[in-house]
Amino acid sequence: MATKKKAAAKKPVAKKVAAKKPVAKKAAAKRKPNAAFMKPMTPSATLAAVIGANPLPRTEVTKKIWAYIKKHDLQDKKNRRMINGDEKLKPVFGGKAQVSMFDMTKMVSKHLK
Repeated sequence: MATKKKAAAKKPVAKKVAAKKPVAKKAAAKRKPNAAFMKPMTPSATLAAVIGANPLPRTEVTKKIWAYIKKHDLQDKKNRRMINGDEKLKPVFGGKAQVSMFDMTKMVSKHLK
């Protein structure tokens, strides 16, 4: 004889509701840029050949270098993290033909005063 299995009665699961933390109403403070990054820096003669001789903040120097790299198609085709140096960038890169984009900023900072 077959016996009937009782279906286990499912109890409703109580959902845990996270208590909402009271939100302190602060005025939306606008981020202030770091003064060290915004200070105009004078590029060396080798870097000035790429970005110009005018004093620029570090952020603008990086933007101009990337604009130069994209304009002259200097990113490596296979590994996009590598930057190929042309005749103007090789002196900035310390004579190296190719550097990573992370090392590029370190090498550029040596050419700023």
